[in-house]
Amino acid sequence: MSPFSNQQPKRIVVLTGAGVSAESGLKTFRDNNGLWENHRVEEVATPEAFSANPGLVQRFYNARRSQLVEEAEPNKAHQALAQFESRFEGEFLLVTQNVDDLHERAGSDKLLHMHGELRKVRCSKTHQVYERNEPLFYEELCPCCGLPGKLRPHIVWFGEFPLFMEEIYRALDDCDLFVSIGTSGNVYPAAGFQQVAQQAGAHTVELNLEASNGADRFDEHHHGPATEVVTRFFDQLLELPNG
Repeated sequence: MSPFSNQQPKRIVVLTGAGVSAESGLKTFRDNNGLWENHRVEEVATPEAFSANPGLVQRFYNARRSQLVEEAEPNKAHQALAQFESRFEGEFLLVTQNVDDLHERAGSDKLLHMHGELRKVRCSKTHQVYERNEPLFYEELCPCCGLPGKLRPHIVWFGEFPLFMEEIYRALDDCDLFVSIGTSGNVYPAAGFQQVAQQAGAHTVELNLEASNGADRFDEHHHGPATEVVTRFFDQLLELPNG
């Protein structure tokens, strides 16, 4: 943390990916052969898939939602980020690619879900969003439009544009520290956030189980389990004097 050896940064953007939730026991649902629950991505995670076989898509996300609600708990990495946010006196934004709610359950508040939220559904007609913990079935009537088949998972599927991009890029353009946690560096636009922050003059850090595809682009990187490296990094950041 050489650029901040004398004082804390003032404006921080943190990006988290699947690696931050891996130690909470969440299945990735993606096998080594690239299949999700024995289905190709195109069959369960695209708008076209929902149009062609909505029942299959709903069953897939019902299984993911059930596991999240019944099994998963925040881990030390989620808790470390929430604790840092509560104590940090500068500007802080947590951007997550994850659709789970483990950051919220740990206590994070300044948070944007760029790929949607598993415990929410929305109307395809009006875009109204609803909280949801129970299974969702295709033939259900939508509360706002009254039509069957209009409720879908509140998830950004492949081929759809991520959420909150204006707010995210505004924060990246203004931050002096960008930290990427548990991401592969393969999925855009998130994979390009490091470059945006760096061009704005921010110090960039990767915290990951192992080096990502873009690890060499970061100013600093620490590798190991998220529960260890995230906790250690943000604890040390809090120990720096507030300039």
